[in-house]
Amino acid sequence: MNSTKEKSPLREALLALFPSLKQTLFFSFFVNLLVLAPSAYMMEVYDRVLNSRSHTTLLMLTLLVVFLYLLLEALEWVRSQIMHDAGLKLDKDLRAQVFCAVVSARLSNLPASGANTLRDLKTIREFLPSRAMLAIIDAPLALLILVILFLMSPVLGWFALGGAVVQFAIGFVNERRVREPMIAANRSSNSAQVYAEEVIRNAQVIESMGMLGNIHKRWMVRQQEFLMQQAIASDHAGTNAALSKLVQSLLSSLLLGMGCWLMLKGQLFGSGMIVGSILGGRVLAPLVQIIGSWRQIEDTLEASNRLDALLREYPLPEKKMPLPPPKGFLLVEGVVAGAPRSQNPILKGINFRVASGGSLAIVGPSASGKTTLARLLVGIWPAMQGKVRLDGNDLYQWDKEELGKYVGYLPQNVELFEGTIAENVARFDVPDTLKVSDACRMAGLEGFIEGLPKKYDTQIGDDGSFLSGGERQRVALARAVYGIPKFVVLDEPNASLDEAGDIALLNAIKVLRAQGTTVVVITHRLNILGSMEHVLVLVDGQIQRFGTTQEVLAPKQGASQPQHSGA
Repeated sequence: MNSTKEKSPLREALLALFPSLKQTLFFSFFVNLLVLAPSAYMMEVYDRVLNSRSHTTLLMLTLLVVFLYLLLEALEWVRSQIMHDAGLKLDKDLRAQVFCAVVSARLSNLPASGANTLRDLKTIREFLPSRAMLAIIDAPLALLILVILFLMSPVLGWFALGGAVVQFAIGFVNERRVREPMIAANRSSNSAQVYAEEVIRNAQVIESMGMLGNIHKRWMVRQQEFLMQQAIASDHAGTNAALSKLVQSLLSSLLLGMGCWLMLKGQLFGSGMIVGSILGGRVLAPLVQIIGSWRQIEDTLEASNRLDALLREYPLPEKKMPLPPPKGFLLVEGVVAGAPRSQNPILKGINFRVASGGSLAIVGPSASGKTTLARLLVGIWPAMQGKVRLDGNDLYQWDKEELGKYVGYLPQNVELFEGTIAENVARFDVPDTLKVSDACRMAGLEGFIEGLPKKYDTQIGDDGSFLSGGERQRVALARAVYGIPKFVVLDEPNASLDEAGDIALLNAIKVLRAQGTTVVVITHRLNILGSMEHVLVLVDGQIQRFGTTQEVLAPKQGASQPQHSGA
């Protein structure tokens, strides 16, 4: 197994919180001592004030217990704040890695929602300062109160210990009964959430063709499964929580009765029966709190397991030695590839090369593997066998932060982001006004932008929702050619373009080639082929023909048709 995947970033981040836990445990010791202040006050009032009938003693004891109450609340706030800061530290240590892991998982076709994963981190962060977590910290300190009970009377101590054992048994049964339905409920909830997000993205199709009723039924199947499993888990958890509170109440009363019996036998001092009842309740308080919060604890455990598995599977890439800027020489060697997490190859033994500053058009019928090849050429999908190299370096392994500014990519499904036109074109780096203007001019956007009130600072909405299909594609094209990259891959760049857009696209390709950029275009429209030096015909994941544009387009004229030739 890969040693990288054996590491647990989540565990390491949690271990880094150990100093905070030690501080919280230290303050919790005094909190649990101060919780006894009312009992001590009661004992002193019964034993001192009632016997001495001293108003001064009563006043001083009252002032002291008020001070102790204030100190107790201050310490409660301090330890809660420590755990809150620990949660923020956990978030700070993991958020970048979690975000990168979500992106990597999406690129690998992992069936998980990024929003759900980010919610998992939020669930763990918010659990740390919760009452449930503080109760878990208090549980070992309840032994201190149990020791005091044993010192008061072994009978009371054993009685309280028996109650604690019963509470532990309730908690154990609760965990066994709640875990499975809670896991199923979380799984169904995630499925329903992902499906709902997909529905929202396709709202126009649903509304225009009257699909809402049928789609709603499919969503309700997932939602009902979630609600049913959640109801089962809630019923079990609620029953056990009620039983736990019943045991706590019974134990307090029974301890009171037991203390009275011991007092009548002369084995306990006067106020000891009341103090014993209060202390017995404090022994069980953390366990009752834990059992009452079991659903939150289960949610946190499930979130931790999911997040830990994701971070193990997709660790942060190691920093590699910087490579020189690419010149654009593309080499594809014996590539066999398919969608990530799939064993079925789509591309089968692809070999070709494109010289620096060269141009290649890839054509072929639908489902022939063109988009898969495009994703390999920009290094977002790995190959099962073979390599895709840029200037001799493995493109998939190249640090994308370093390589990105030299690569332009226009995917088949245009993906824009909420922000301004300038921000999207500049790839959300600090926009270079001149480069943004040049890129938009190459994409034929200057007339459209000049007609906007805010020009390049116009907000385009989520995924460019304020733009038409053609405008979205032109903005994406401008982003791909921003800064004149050394290597550009355009996947169906004219799918939504009109005649003016086609002219702008051809002009952009001409400018890129004049600047020495290596250009690869995947297209179904043959009018773009005249601007390309070479053509590759892809059929059923294999190269059918490869050569210069003239050779491939005029095979019947006796032109040679080299297979797997260099460009």
